[in-house]
Amino acid sequence: MSEINQMQSPKPSVQQVLQRFKEWPEYAQRGSYKVLSKIETCRRVEQGYHYYGCNERSCNYKEKVYHSCRNRHCPNCGNNKKEEWIESRIKELLPCKYYHVVFTLPHHLNSIIMGNRKELFDVLFEASSYTLLKFSKDSQYIGAQPGITSVLHTWGQQLSFHPHVHCIVSGGGTNAANDWIPAKKSKYGSLFPVQALEPVFKAYFLKQLRKLKADGKLRLTYEQEQHWKALLNQLFSVTWILYAKQPFGGPQQVIEYLGRYTHKVAISNHRIKEVDEQGNTTFEYKDYSDGNKKKVMTLCAKEFIRRFEQHLLPFRYCKIRHYGYLGNNRRKKKVNEILAKMNLPQHPIVLQTSYVQRLIEKLGKDPFVCPCCGVGRLVKISIDKEVQVKLE
Repeated sequence: MSEINQMQSPKPSVQQVLQRFKEWPEYAQRGSYKVLSKIETCRRVEQGYHYYGCNERSCNYKEKVYHSCRNRHCPNCGNNKKEEWIESRIKELLPCKYYHVVFTLPHHLNSIIMGNRKELFDVLFEASSYTLLKFSKDSQYIGAQPGITSVLHTWGQQLSFHPHVHCIVSGGGTNAANDWIPAKKSKYGSLFPVQALEPVFKAYFLKQLRKLKADGKLRLTYEQEQHWKALLNQLFSVTWILYAKQPFGGPQQVIEYLGRYTHKVAISNHRIKEVDEQGNTTFEYKDYSDGNKKKVMTLCAKEFIRRFEQHLLPFRYCKIRHYGYLGNNRRKKKVNEILAKMNLPQHPIVLQTSYVQRLIEKLGKDPFVCPCCGVGRLVKISIDKEVQVKLE
């Protein structure tokens, strides 16, 4: 079987857990059943298939190629979209340092977030961007509007529910005249002092949280209603975790980071070490509380799927957002205007790379050369329409 016909891998995977634990549909939440069903049937007959055949007349080679599910939560899919997205971001980078800031919500909020994902994820984006833009306006740091790319993650290494947003912030920004203002040299080792960011982020988030409650837009259980004031007092008293990593050395490091983190799913298949016949799963994780040591954990299939399901985003929810001078649909034009002001050449046009070319670069050979005769090329013959199963 050639590389273009990638049926279910024998290697341990999330798909293998779903296939071996037959009872998972009984426990799936209403909004996640369709996503899990797609992951379970990725590159299987339920998704449909088409035929490829050799175009060399003397060769009769044919093979069946199963469709991928193309769901963004599937560990097997999304690589092509990721690479296209990164190519678009390359055209928005400027020759400056970039800083990495992470905003994390306290675990006391987890149960409320579970019932109000879209609303509170939105507030997390708003609060983090508001905080960064507010500090950027201060002349002791930048005194201008930076470019910010924010990426939502909801998981910890053990698949626990851990909502946080990664922000990549340019080391400089633009003023009203579109002039580039570089960031001031910082004595904090980061763009802004984390201790100063925390109270501003906390205050904005809690203000918006109370507003949602007052407007009747927050869905709470009876118990959550009863303990609302106590929860607010607790949230005000605890320190919210923010941290700033070492700044990126330049645009190339930003691109490498984007490639690793922007399109990640809750757990990648390479971390899964074993799935037994009942679906019990052993996977690797980093223990950050123990010097980042790599350890293994085994979960029963039901618990593994429950944890994985926590990280399925609301339908069509946008997990990557842009702010500052990147925060509108004219951002490519805006970046080129900034480059012109800096007397630097504009970004060259990035040519679109075809799916075939990406496969050749990834595999080191052309996967569409006929594996039988080695002369002809595999071309699409037909699509099977009888096996198109609609998964509700």
